[in-house]
Amino acid sequence: MMDAIKIFLFGVDVFFILYLIGYSSFLLLSVLWGSSRLYQKRRDEELELDLHQEYYLPISIIVPAHNEEMTVIDTVLTLLEQEYKLYEIIIVDDGSTDRTGEYLIEHFQMHQISRPIRKTIPCKNELAVYEAEAGKVPITLVLKESGGKADTLNMGINISRYPYFICMDADSMLQKDSLHEIAKPVLEDNRVIACGGQVRISNGVKLVKGEVADYSLPKNIIVAMQVLEYNRSFLASRIFMDRFNGNLIISGAFGLFQKEMVLLVGGYDDTTMGEDMELVVKLHAFCRANHIEYRIRYAPDAICWSQVPGNLLDLMRQRRRWHIGLFESLMKYHNVIGKQEYGLMGTISFLYFWIYELLSPYIELFGLLTIILSFVVNLINVPFMILFFGVYALFGCILTLIAFFSRIHTQQVYISFWDGLRAVLLSGFELVGMRFILMLVRMNALLGYRKNRSVWGEKERFRHNRE
Repeated sequence: MMDAIKIFLFGVDVFFILYLIGYSSFLLLSVLWGSSRLYQKRRDEELELDLHQEYYLPISIIVPAHNEEMTVIDTVLTLLEQEYKLYEIIIVDDGSTDRTGEYLIEHFQMHQISRPIRKTIPCKNELAVYEAEAGKVPITLVLKESGGKADTLNMGINISRYPYFICMDADSMLQKDSLHEIAKPVLEDNRVIACGGQVRISNGVKLVKGEVADYSLPKNIIVAMQVLEYNRSFLASRIFMDRFNGNLIISGAFGLFQKEMVLLVGGYDDTTMGEDMELVVKLHAFCRANHIEYRIRYAPDAICWSQVPGNLLDLMRQRRRWHIGLFESLMKYHNVIGKQEYGLMGTISFLYFWIYELLSPYIELFGLLTIILSFVVNLINVPFMILFFGVYALFGCILTLIAFFSRIHTQQVYISFWDGLRAVLLSGFELVGMRFILMLVRMNALLGYRKNRSVWGEKERFRHNRE
């Protein structure tokens, strides 16, 4: 009996070590690939300038809002600073109980209109529609019955005028060239039906007329560790998976979509917590099933600055919602795994998200427990395991710092020596501290997950630092 237990524990330990090596190898490959792509793009300025000057894509910017009186005005003002010729701004207020709608009406001197809305995609009823014009940019405000974020986005799609739309959060800000950058993949390839931008953390950044005037690593440790995490995430897998049309996620904070295709698949699903991922996976599945040539792209130079949770409790709530959304999307489309018609997207992308995202907290916790049991039954080489985990931790920190400093350099953003030193120190805390806490949150996320699907992800808001 004891021999059988030892064999089982040995097998699990070997699997866990191979699992960590596989994850680290994938991160190394994707981070190095992402860094090289960013440096290559820096040398492609001439083509970018031509696209900026000659071609434009009509875009509707949809901003879903719920109790966003603290940030929504600044968000709209940054949108008005875009160096782009043809776009409209649509704010959809989903039953706010604060003064979100009032502030918008007062600040932009909006007037109520009678405008019929054709509900091509089902959504809750509108209560009132207001319009204004800032320069040549039309601004529309829709006050509607409360229905959740997905329902609010569907209302925005229904009322939009243009063939492409962008969805972005009401606590986010765009750099002045962000519309140019996110539209570029569509201008280069008419098969592109969706494109995600890069989300960076606005805590600690100062924008002046749509440009970064000052940047520093946030003083808040929770936020600073999220800066490192975001840089690693957006630099690594998304750029790598972009090469084989394998991205399954476009962040709800900033993404461009072809409206006709989104209408064909029925818009955002208001029965899921991860409406942003569900839409992207649904577009993949629809186009593959109907043999439509398409591309879903990632534009790393299209920057959106967004607020993140400033305390651990809000962060845990956010990550719980994210993990539930991941689970629902992967389960809903589980039948695409391994099928030939889905190509690398159905194998590499789905297997990565299943193994290294959805199931990772369970695998990691189980692996740690078996290592402890192996130690108890004297089955483990302690010096070797200490060395292995030390090397793994160092490797993880180095990858995080490569991603962080690559993004700082290629974006021509400068940080102080002390911020660089803090980044080095916090990379270790993020690896063994915050990541372990969030692993437990994700592991526990699916308990009672069916409740409150349409509830907005509430978090504490702060005024943007902009001029």
